[in-house]
Amino acid sequence: MKTGRPRQFDREEAVKSAMHLFWQNGYDSTSLAMLKASIGKGITAPSFYAAFGSKEALFNEAVECYLKTHAQVTEPLWDEALPPRDALQTALRNSAQMQYEPSHPRGCMVALSALFTCSTESKSLLLPLENSRRRTREGIRHCIERGIAAGELQDNRSTRALAVSFDSFLLGISTLARDDIPLNEVELAIDQIMQLWDFAATADS
Repeated sequence: MKTGRPRQFDREEAVKSAMHLFWQNGYDSTSLAMLKASIGKGITAPSFYAAFGSKEALFNEAVECYLKTHAQVTEPLWDEALPPRDALQTALRNSAQMQYEPSHPRGCMVALSALFTCSTESKSLLLPLENSRRRTREGIRHCIERGIAAGELQDNRSTRALAVSFDSFLLGISTLARDDIPLNEVELAIDQIMQLWDFAATADS
C-alpha cells in the first residue's frame, strides 16, 4: 500500500518562519513563493497546500503562534499581584524589549497589522490581531481604573484619558524599532511617559 512521501520539513518551524515573513511584510505583501522559500528547498505548491490548506490558513496559524508567544509580553497589565503602576510599566518594558530582539523582525506584529494592506475579502484575517490591540487597550484602562480605585490616581476624565496616551506610545514603539531608534532611548522614554501617571497621582499617594 502506497503511503506517499514523508513530509520533508518541520511543520512547527515552517509556521514560525511564515510568522516572521507575515510579521515583516504583512499579509498581501507576503507571496506564496516567499512562503515556500522560507519552508525549504524543493517544496512544491501541492505539498504546501497539503500541509497548510491555503495561504490564509497558514496566516491564521502564524497569528495564533504570535499571540500565544510574543504577544504575551503585555499580560502583566492584568496581573492583580502587581501594583497598577508597576503592571503598566512592566508591560511597556517587556514589549519594547521583545520588539528589539534579534531573533525575529523588529516591532510588534499586533501593532504593525493595523497598517497591513489587505483585500476586502481577507480583512477578517486581521480580526484576531485587532482584538489583541483592543485587549491591550483594555488592560491599560484596567491599570488606570485600579490606580483610581486604590486612591493612587485622581478620579477624573483627564486621568482616564491617560489610557490613550499610553496606548499610543506602545503602538509607536514598532515604528521606532523599525527605524533603528536605540532600545535604551525607548526605555528612557518609557520612564518619561510614566511620569504622566505620577502627574495624575493624588496628593496622598
